[in-house]
Amino acid sequence: MSLILEIIGIIILLNTIAAIVTVFRQPRNIAATWAWFLVLVFIPVIGFFIYAFFGRRLPKNRMLLLSGSTKKQVSALIRRQKRQLGKVTPEENTNYKILNRAQGMIEMFMNTATAPLLGNNKVDVYTNGNDFIKQLFADIENAKSSIHIEFYTFYADKIGTQTLNLLTQKAQEGVEVRVIYDAWGSMGTNEKFFRPLIEAGGKAYPFLHNRFNLIDMRVNFRDHHKVVTIDGEYGYIGGMNIGDQYMGWKKKFGNWYDCMMRVHGLGVQGLQSRFILDWNATASNDKIDPNEKEAIKKYYPDTHTDGNAAMQIVASDPISSMEQIKMGYIKLIGMGHHSIKIMTPYLIPDESVLDALKIAVKSGVRVEIMTPSMPDHAFVYRATQYYTEQLTKLGIKVYAYNNGFLHAKTMVIDDELVSIGSANLDYRSFELNFECNAFVYDKDLANRMEAIYEAAIAESTLQTHQIFANESWWLNFKQHFSRLLSPLL
Repeated sequence: MSLILEIIGIIILLNTIAAIVTVFRQPRNIAATWAWFLVLVFIPVIGFFIYAFFGRRLPKNRMLLLSGSTKKQVSALIRRQKRQLGKVTPEENTNYKILNRAQGMIEMFMNTATAPLLGNNKVDVYTNGNDFIKQLFADIENAKSSIHIEFYTFYADKIGTQTLNLLTQKAQEGVEVRVIYDAWGSMGTNEKFFRPLIEAGGKAYPFLHNRFNLIDMRVNFRDHHKVVTIDGEYGYIGGMNIGDQYMGWKKKFGNWYDCMMRVHGLGVQGLQSRFILDWNATASNDKIDPNEKEAIKKYYPDTHTDGNAAMQIVASDPISSMEQIKMGYIKLIGMGHHSIKIMTPYLIPDESVLDALKIAVKSGVRVEIMTPSMPDHAFVYRATQYYTEQLTKLGIKVYAYNNGFLHAKTMVIDDELVSIGSANLDYRSFELNFECNAFVYDKDLANRMEAIYEAAIAESTLQTHQIFANESWWLNFKQHFSRLLSPLL
């Protein structure tokens, strides 16, 4: 018996030493560091298998591939724009008051995300998959030069097959078709599925693909982007992917409520730059040189619209320590004077975002947040419930959307400022994924987003103290336990 105890003691000691070496050898968020340490110590041996899936960092050679240089034209444009910050006139843009008010945020994105201000955009918003796909297919059918598609999820299901068939047709017509998909988010989709497109002259790669994907167990550092550009003139960004559930065809979720924005104007250039950077890191043997004259003409054509929306396309990733989109969220929340309306499927804010929300509501700003009333990931949903209760205690109104699954990632501030993109209000989007959002300075879009939010409230339930009081002790335990895992979710 004593021998067995000695062996167990040795295993525990070695496990603890290995845990210390594993989690402290690389810099990461301190909360995540201690969370992983607890997992490795209290779940001996098995914890290291969990870490192999969820905890490993992106290799340095992969980071170098994604650290691409900024085009000289963009740097020069940003330098010129900085001189004009706070001085926009009514003749230059009808949203001049908003742009001048937001000069600090605009410059922050210029400095941290190399994101120029791109004006004269006409934008449309879609909150269901059928409308989005109908317009996307129409734009693809009309494409003359290039179709660039980047989705976290591109499933080999009914709508995925329809999309593939259309892309294959356009490739056969001589249109350049390039597709990036995330291997983990598109689980089950592989090169075989895209073979008809490839044989037609198109190209498709899994993000940062590896010939040895069978042993690539990494769950983190996924390409969570949802970006499309067509002929360099039309683009899409938001929360929708390619899959039957986004069409509302999956019984488990029913109606799928999301938000996708269609852009016609200079904003497409920001989306195009993001795609090209990811493409060059992924298809290293088939790179696009965005500085070549022919490439500039093809991918960055002069586009003129009667739209007034100005925007910045902001990307964040696990390579940079700036957490650009999170900084944008904090800045937006801090700019709220009378109202802040947020939609997010996952409500797991870190301390900095939590503090920003506290400051806003205690400053008299009306803060409202909408989340789903059903889970797609159990632990994430229970952690969301935990933070829902905490935020409700502060005076923030939190609604649970009842008509299906809410997947939109949007923020509307004071009927003036809007964020639409792929980043959730959680640690994973802030630190672990490659994300992309559009930060839009436009009163008309903000008013439309306000109307969308108010319509969704009619199908939602306000979370109250009484609801939390009636929850069982077991549900409360799951919520509190899931909250402990927040940095890992």
